[in-house]
Amino acid sequence: MGAQGDGARSRLVLQAATSNPTSFPKEETPMRKLSMALLAGVALVGCGGPEVPEQKTQSWEEFRASAINDEGDVYVVNGDEAVEGVEGLRAYYDNFVANGDVGATQDGLAVYYIGGDIKWSATAARNITYCVSSSSFGSRYSTVVTAMNNAAAAWEATANVNFVHSSSYDSNCTASQAGVVFDVRMTTTTSYVARAFFPNSSRSARNVLISTSAFSSTGSWTLTGVLRHELGHVLGFRHEHTRSTASGCYEDNQWRALTSTYDRASVMHYPQCNGTQTGDLVLTSLDKTGARALYP
Repeated sequence: MGAQGDGARSRLVLQAATSNPTSFPKEETPMRKLSMALLAGVALVGCGGPEVPEQKTQSWEEFRASAINDEGDVYVVNGDEAVEGVEGLRAYYDNFVANGDVGATQDGLAVYYIGGDIKWSATAARNITYCVSSSSFGSRYSTVVTAMNNAAAAWEATANVNFVHSSSYDSNCTASQAGVVFDVRMTTTTSYVARAFFPNSSRSARNVLISTSAFSSTGSWTLTGVLRHELGHVLGFRHEHTRSTASGCYEDNQWRALTSTYDRASVMHYPQCNGTQTGDLVLTSLDKTGARALYP
């Protein structure tokens, strides 16, 4: 997620990753200025003005230069979505950027869609286990545990999902920990505040990484708010502004609308993309309706 008050480029970025070359993104939240045409997090400053015409398609060279090279041979695109390796980045570009296809409607909460909804099965959704790295967070460990619990509770209260903190794995909470669905760890990157993943990610890519910058000033956003957005990606939700009419913040056409109304205040919407959420990142009534539709 991006930092507040640093001009229209400041943004909040959440990331989600996958290993399948046809199901790429990892979601994340940067607090830094990113000169990218694609954003996948939440920003604090409005772009200003009404919705704008479609954007000029980036060249492959421009797209690659705009991607953030993250740990584990992961590239972050759309501000908070990650793809694995250069081959995955090129496949993402060819499939979702260069073809110029766009979603045509302005409906609410959107799910990641590639020939079908990218989501957890009904059984898996009720047992999404995770660990929180006690060694990487150190004195901030309890803060993260509480924020994760509160962020998860917001989604659990409205959709048929259940996040389970498996604390017995916290002392060995790594990307290779097979005892949990995903790991939550600290990162020292300055490229984003946090990043996450989508349900079709490989185990090594199923991480929620929180930057040290997330514990500094993030304006009106709390760590819990940032993680509400990140866990939205974990459940399969795209950025609300990933549509051609969302003030120039279109990302790609891999989404399906879950509600009939476009929600500028959504927990999944970047404020700088003509969003209206000026406080913490919270679920709106439309977010809740969409979440219940995907996980009834």
